Amino acid sequence: MKPKYATLFEAYTLPNGMEMKNRMIMAPMTNYSSNQDGSVTEDEINYYTRRSKGVGAVITAVANITPGGKGFPGQIGCDRDELIPSLSKLAKSIKGQGAKAILQIFHAGRMSLPDEVPNRDVTAPSNIPAEREGTLGEVPRELTVEEIEGIIDAFGQATRRAIEAGFDGVEIHGANGYLIQQFFSPHANRREDQYGGNLEKRMTFPLAVIDKVQHTVKEYAKAPFIVGYRFSPEEPETPGITMGDTLHLVDVLADKGLDYLHVSLLDFWSKARREADTSKTRVELLLETINKRIPLVGVGSLYKADDAAEAKKTGIEFLGLGRELLIDPEWVQKIAKGNEAEINTTLDLNGKEKLDFPDSFWKVITSIPGWVPGVK
Repeated sequence: MKPKYATLFEAYTLPNGMEMKNRMIMAPMTNYSSNQDGSVTEDEINYYTRRSKGVGAVITAVANITPGGKGFPGQIGCDRDELIPSLSKLAKSIKGQGAKAILQIFHAGRMSLPDEVPNRDVTAPSNIPAEREGTLGEVPRELTVEEIEGIIDAFGQATRRAIEAGFDGVEIHGANGYLIQQFFSPHANRREDQYGGNLEKRMTFPLAVIDKVQHTVKEYAKAPFIVGYRFSPEEPETPGITMGDTLHLVDVLADKGLDYLHVSLLDFWSKARREADTSKTRVELLLETINKRIPLVGVGSLYKADDAAEAKKTGIEFLGLGRELLIDPEWVQKIAKGNEAEINTTLDLNGKEKLDFPDSFWKVITSIPGWVPGVK
């Protein structure tokens, strides 16, 4: 390993005392590969096992906490105790390779596909449809206060299942337009009760979910257990979440006793668009606001070893590797062995079997031009 990459391999102790062996994390990516009942498949296990060998931690594809929170076909489930053995198998496969296993948990809200939820009952903070590539999604039904409280409790139950299944932690998915982000968003949330209104009131639901998850960890975990939170920094809609809104949220989250924050970005070096210094990258603004109170995970098109080394110079604690590990499962090991020049940066379209891809996931990624380099 060359000295300029040494910072990628430094150990780090999280706020809860758990040590991460290096600064690279497999980022969560939807893989459409679980069984219809939410249990994991053997192909999915092989896919994760292969990619767990070099990173310090693996954050799984998102798992739904209620039947009504399912977002898409082939999704991992953590909405009932019957799935604990399946979740345990997944956790064991990741941990067996020396990586921490973190289960990402969520409710899709208005982003759910009607065919994937009971009675086609798509729900959200308000009955405002999502804007999807110039068209509107399903008009959701507005959640009642009682239903909201039930969903908060369901996040706690999902955390209990993750603990019982042997995971090292959970990541609360407050990004990518799903339910937690919807409550924070002035576009999705038009409520006038305790869960909506001004910026502080729109934080009520995300903070309540964090409190429930942390309470569950205290009640059930017998060893340190990671609780992370993922967020998207801005929304394109008007009204929508601005960078200013997110900096306010992050300032609050940094003092919530979490173990890390995780910003969802397609480009690590992207700059703020609204209500912040647009000459600075989002990562720079976040690091300034956090001011070392909590570690931050950054992600976004860091395909080469030099890309990662340059990103690490910002002072960010962890780097998430998503598409990088899809293309080259041995990305981390090649750097460790001094073979960084051998890293593949474009997908081998004839490499499905040798890359241990589940069939359904392969069909998805090879059908989206440009999402993975090499797919035209």
